[in-house]
Amino acid sequence: MNQSDILQFLEAVGRRPNRALSQNFLVDENIALKIVRTADVSASDAVLEIGPGPGSLTVLLLEAGARVFAVEKDQVFAKELSRFQTTDKRLFPFESDILKFDLSGLPTPMKVVANLPYHITTPILEMLFENRSRFTTLTLMVQTELAERMHASAGMKAFGSLSLFVQFHTERLSSFKVAPSCFYPKPNVDSTVLHLALRSPPIENSASFFALVRRAFQQRRKMLRVSLQEFYESVKIEKALIQADLKADARPEALSLEKWLAFYKFVGNNAPEIL
Repeated sequence: MNQSDILQFLEAVGRRPNRALSQNFLVDENIALKIVRTADVSASDAVLEIGPGPGSLTVLLLEAGARVFAVEKDQVFAKELSRFQTTDKRLFPFESDILKFDLSGLPTPMKVVANLPYHITTPILEMLFENRSRFTTLTLMVQTELAERMHASAGMKAFGSLSLFVQFHTERLSSFKVAPSCFYPKPNVDSTVLHLALRSPPIENSASFFALVRRAFQQRRKMLRVSLQEFYESVKIEKALIQADLKADARPEALSLEKWLAFYKFVGNNAPEIL
């Protein structure tokens, strides 16, 4: 669907893009096709599409032969998805907020394809990771600034708890940028498509691990032995740093995921409940 198609559709249903809901619709057909190809969608796949809107990706996912489970919050857009229904009934549209949607009735495993609303990207990521056993890959369009934070390396300015959170749960397979001109209306930011593979978490007690990480990054300019001394004895922190092959003055942004996991292991494999 190009911009002319989108404009005609919006006029026909009497709707205008709602910026408050991050409704910037993809109108570049080449980019839409590239997203579907990047997601490696085939006739054997079940796909969860989040926020299909007018259906630029939906129609291409169906053309690829997939069963598409499209979850759309907007009542009008959800209803209008039926115009793409295939003769063999491979489209399953749902009117729902994805953060409230019951995934239990969907098939597994699934691939996720989504142009995520900028204002709720992080909560959706949390939901997907909590249900990671249901999914194999995630192909997500997100704000470029957020994409940079998601895959920043230790020592980079953008590196933080979100970087660790994403890298803990996924492996990046590929990515590409999308210009504002590919959307209607044009957003004020660049976008990036990330193709991620879900992976088994490296440790079981992830809640405790990320409690520790978040606490440290709340005071990211402070050395770990200072920011965490309220919860651990300084001697214990310093010993854990040495055992994890880290400097005594290490700050949170200096530790890669592997170093964070090592530090967590040596600090006692648990974090205080107050974290």
